[in-house]
Amino acid sequence: MLNQPSPLQLIQDEFLQQRGIRLFVKRDDLIHPQISGNKWRKLKYNLQAAQQQQQTRLLTFGGAYSNHIAATAAAGQIFGFETIGVIRGELIKPLNPTLSLAQQQGMRLIFVDRQTYRAEKAELATRLQLELGECYVIPEGGSNALAVKGCAEIVPEVRKQFNGKLPDYFCVSCGTGGTAAGLVTGLAGVSILKVFPALKGDFIQDEINRLIWEYVGKKYQNWQLISDYHFGGYTKWNHQLIDFIKGFYEKFCIQIDPIYTGKLFYGVWDEIKKGKFQDGSTIVVIHTGGLQGIAGFNQRFGKLLQLNRHLRKRM
Repeated sequence: MLNQPSPLQLIQDEFLQQRGIRLFVKRDDLIHPQISGNKWRKLKYNLQAAQQQQQTRLLTFGGAYSNHIAATAAAGQIFGFETIGVIRGELIKPLNPTLSLAQQQGMRLIFVDRQTYRAEKAELATRLQLELGECYVIPEGGSNALAVKGCAEIVPEVRKQFNGKLPDYFCVSCGTGGTAAGLVTGLAGVSILKVFPALKGDFIQDEINRLIWEYVGKKYQNWQLISDYHFGGYTKWNHQLIDFIKGFYEKFCIQIDPIYTGKLFYGVWDEIKKGKFQDGSTIVVIHTGGLQGIAGFNQRFGKLLQLNRHLRKRM
């Protein structure tokens, strides 16, 4: 059911060869068709904890196009949990592809206006448990200490795939910070991690540090936030990004999305051009999945339909 350890794929390109750079993609998008990428790693130990506590119901939070909501619904169906998703924003019918899929997999959706969601998210969990019964609560994006534990396992997987060594650099996209925090703790001061946030602003740096401290009680200096490739913020994009995503698939047959991994790979490519990675180095870029979101992005913006048709022809 689960494809682990996820494979490493070497990217062959003259642009990289000119700089003596070896670039690998850690294909976490291939872990599972519905609980792919970092979502499985974040949920793994939370699901175990819920089972150990004899909980039968998962309660979590997210936006209307959330990869985490989709993955939690799928995990609930597969592992026998009832699932409840508290969705930021008003109910809009028909449901978008993400929420429609979550509902089909048995998730109960509760819509909360954005102001209430922001101001009362912690209280909502308590209130809903009084109304619906006891739940195992997973935070928005799935990022907590157990998620950090799961994501930290990327590092020993890569070490084994590199015959006991680690690459010079890891690169990862970032939404709520759990995957980045896991990589930092897994590396434990070795190699360099570059984190490419999908959201505007550097606030995520404090959140990553908080998650690291919560899990291991330490701080590490071998990571950096690269905040130049969010394209204006969450769900923001331009045609340059879309063209890059199309070109990347044409060259390497790896599908990436316009919210997280498209911006990540665009940023890595640009940083290599600018000489921000040492010539002759080895880089591992983590593909965190999130491809289910492309359908919702297409529905919302109507600009990526050509991309989907293009990909279907080649796959």
